Amino acid sequence: MKNKALKFEKITQICKMRKSLSYPSFLIAICILFSNCHAGAKVMAQKIEKPLNIILLIGDGMGLAQISAAAFMNGGLALELFKNIGLVKTSSANNYITDSAAGATAYSTGEKTYNGAIGLSKDSISLPTILEMSEAHGLSTGLIATCSITHATPGSFFGHQKNREMHKEIANDFYTKGIDYVAGTGKPYFDMNRLKADNYTVHTGKDLIGLDAIQKYFWFYNDSIDAPKSAERGLWLKQATSQGIQFLSSNKKGFFLMVEGSQIDWGGHANDFNYTVTELIDFDHAVRAALEFAQKDGNTLVLVTADHETGGLSLDAGSLTNKTIEHHYSSTHHSGIMVPIYAYGPGSELFTGTIENTDVFKKMKSLYGF
Repeated sequence: MKNKALKFEKITQICKMRKSLSYPSFLIAICILFSNCHAGAKVMAQKIEKPLNIILLIGDGMGLAQISAAAFMNGGLALELFKNIGLVKTSSANNYITDSAAGATAYSTGEKTYNGAIGLSKDSISLPTILEMSEAHGLSTGLIATCSITHATPGSFFGHQKNREMHKEIANDFYTKGIDYVAGTGKPYFDMNRLKADNYTVHTGKDLIGLDAIQKYFWFYNDSIDAPKSAERGLWLKQATSQGIQFLSSNKKGFFLMVEGSQIDWGGHANDFNYTVTELIDFDHAVRAALEFAQKDGNTLVLVTADHETGGLSLDAGSLTNKTIEHHYSSTHHSGIMVPIYAYGPGSELFTGTIENTDVFKKMKSLYGF
């Protein structure tokens, strides 16, 4: 009714202008009015396509300065192929500057919480995560990170603990969750007997193995808590992502996969520019693997974002000839700068404009139909 009233008002205005308009101009005004109304009705009538699968890639600490530097020094990134782009506000419930635990919990549960919380509300109440919802609806699920699976970002998709440093307790939350594919580090925190009791095939080492006839898979990069830098890892993250997608996509109901480029953040905390850039380029290889699958599949939504920016990085000058950048960091901590979100595939148009970090969960949940 509101639209009809507005249209009638416009027609009335044009009719009043009739005396001051030539007849051709009057006809043009009428045509423009009705063509705009038709276009608006057409947009309203369009339905948002829903994906079967969602791949959420989180570059920990990845801001626009980090992306700009990596794109320049690498001669381009897969991120530049995305058409739907937005900005995400990152504040936590109790601080303008979020930490990774609160930031990841906002993505995984749709609620802002206090810094340090893993999968809990600001009142320390356990919240269902998008991964747990996916499992409950029969989808396959996966987690990949270049750090311990109990760290803040991956841990927030299955764990429910008051403090991010409670690694043993976060690992204890993992058992019986049914997560199908996992790749990362943190082996000392996990009980191998319990993993095997949960029907996991556990593999330790950098190299791929065949996954035929494997029910669930836990791939530890090494026996340590942390993974080495990308120079030593090579293309491990891209390989783990490609293999994980292939493994999960056999489920006709769909899948949810979270991939974290963990050490972009570590480079920021260390104010190590080369560390930051090389980790982001490594992360971008995983982004490309997800994007190429989505382009072929047609039923997959790929989202790429960050939990926060780290270091307050500024790019001050650069050489087009030598591909070098003069830069400086403003801190060794996180900043409150908004971070980008890139989207490709069914439903990607929902992730444009400026949104809260909690909106990412809400939109994923809606697109899944949970």
